[in-house]
Amino acid sequence: MTAFRRIKEIIHGLISLGCAAEMLAYPSDGYTLVIYLLGISLTLYGLGTLIYYFQMARFMVGGRTMLYIGIIAFDFGVFTNTLTDVPHYYILLYLILIHAFSGLVEILRVMEARRYGAKSWRLKLAHGIINLVMAFSCVVFIKQLKAAVFIYSLGLIYSAVMRIISACRRTSMPKWNVQ
Repeated sequence: MTAFRRIKEIIHGLISLGCAAEMLAYPSDGYTLVIYLLGISLTLYGLGTLIYYFQMARFMVGGRTMLYIGIIAFDFGVFTNTLTDVPHYYILLYLILIHAFSGLVEILRVMEARRYGAKSWRLKLAHGIINLVMAFSCVVFIKQLKAAVFIYSLGLIYSAVMRIISACRRTSMPKWNVQ
């Protein structure tokens, strides 16, 4: 990871921590902030994936998948931004789907990494398990409005801390034998 990317990841993590603290401080207004953060992040992710597709992935094997992911994420982001006046159940369903899917994918990646003998699989396993626990807690507290804000804030804090930790982690550089 380059120094610029490390700084960018740390700044992104600190901004996420600030947003999470704001939501925890004002949970009644936090619901609207959760909707906007989900919508904006999904829209930007979809837009970034579409840009990546048009710049590079269209020439790659399986690049069309990036196009589909970008379109779907962009559509969900735009749709989420319109959900400010709907019941909180829809946002909790979003949180359930996002956390359950990312937790399951992370655990499957850990199993594959262990199969290939990777050394750093424990942190990723913890990340996957925590995502599944958060999805389960969304199911348990689906009747409460503040639960959506609290769960999203905890997920945002955890994601920000993991982003900062991974930005500060040393990466091994291969030694080149130049003769």
